[in-house]
Amino acid sequence: MNKAIKTTAAAAAILLGTGLAGAQNTYSGYFLDNYAYRFQMNPAFGNDKGFVSFPAIGNLNLAMRGNLHLSDVVYKRGGKTVLFTNPGIGVAEAMDRFGDKNRIGSNVKAGILSAGFKAFGGYNTVSIGANANINASVPKAFFSLAKEGMSNRTYDIKDMRGYADAYADISLGHSRDVSQVPGLRVGAALKFLIGAGCADFRFNRADLTLGHDSWTAVTNADIYASVGGLRFNTKTNDKTGHDYVSGANLDDGFSLNGFGMGLDLGAEYEWRDFRFSAAILDLGFMSWGKTAWASTDGDQTIDTDSYIFSADDNAANSFSDEWDRLSDDLSRLYELKDMGQLTSRTRALAATLNFGVDYEFPLYRKLHFGLVNSTRINGAYTWTQFRVSADVNPLKWVSASANVVMGTYGVGFGWLLNLHTTGFNFFVGTDHTMGKLSKQFVPLNSNADLNIGINFPF
Repeated sequence: MNKAIKTTAAAAAILLGTGLAGAQNTYSGYFLDNYAYRFQMNPAFGNDKGFVSFPAIGNLNLAMRGNLHLSDVVYKRGGKTVLFTNPGIGVAEAMDRFGDKNRIGSNVKAGILSAGFKAFGGYNTVSIGANANINASVPKAFFSLAKEGMSNRTYDIKDMRGYADAYADISLGHSRDVSQVPGLRVGAALKFLIGAGCADFRFNRADLTLGHDSWTAVTNADIYASVGGLRFNTKTNDKTGHDYVSGANLDDGFSLNGFGMGLDLGAEYEWRDFRFSAAILDLGFMSWGKTAWASTDGDQTIDTDSYIFSADDNAANSFSDEWDRLSDDLSRLYELKDMGQLTSRTRALAATLNFGVDYEFPLYRKLHFGLVNSTRINGAYTWTQFRVSADVNPLKWVSASANVVMGTYGVGFGWLLNLHTTGFNFFVGTDHTMGKLSKQFVPLNSNADLNIGINFPF
């Protein structure tokens, strides 16, 4: 079995697994009464009571999103689990599962300590949290190369990307009614961000022409690693004499390496049995410190006979065996140069737009129906979704939401159960109910999440 694809599948599995292991809010609670963290989706939302979170687990979000699923690369054949590269899987059957852009992401958002209270003419929130995000986008041509081998000798692999970051945030929020406009409520939150690290991989181009006696590659790529203390390792290509990046190390020791600020703005307007809401989240920037940069420095062309391919699968130099050798030394395909360190690198935050309308059912005031549209503006990882929900508060101490979502990552079902007695609050829910699991307990569908928390209302 192709070693390179084993690596790809393993990477996909890791991404899937870390999703249950961006920063993502739980939209199943957007309209739910007494859900303490609605203010994170719209800072105009307030609560009837104040609260203090249980440290570290007041609001824990574990999520993954994508249109590349484990079930796309793993098959069941003859009672065995095989990858899509297996000869028993037809080319058309395998490639039909991949889109032009195959994306997958994993997000962890942990509320370390949060509090909400009424004062200063409105409702106030203070939050300290930790966030980690991983995103990847793989073009269809990559999977085509791995599956077809020599049957298609020219491949245009472009815009293969990966991004990961980790940071802490401190948020201060305030919301209040606007007395001059009955029914209108506004809010804002200011965030201070402290970055642990960031890695941005941009494999912009890889035009491969494979031959029996030689192959040619035209490549273009950049890697930015904003991790304190990181340095690239280099090797020399014996044939070309070029130095290229072969790895990295943290010999100088790890250190925090970023600072940023963000602003959330929101409004809510109540008219008869309707409540309209709008918010824009994470307007701001993150400035990373010293950043190691590796690049092809524009397009570069590599001609080599180091990897000679044969269409005969049984030959010593079959495509599968040669691709294994190439994958072991993939850095030579791009021959990225160590471009030195950038003193800083600033990026805009991934902003989110939320628009919602909530309808209170007049025949049973404890029942609401809602529609919310959310759009994350994040370059190659932009997504949007529409969520229709039914929210009910049948008892003073219990409220629940059931909802259906459609968007960039398909269709899903979400729910949230919120128990809120005097002095104690527990909630659990999901925006995308988890489907089938593999034997290793990895979800076969990459859209799944969990939101859980314990808080103490007062």
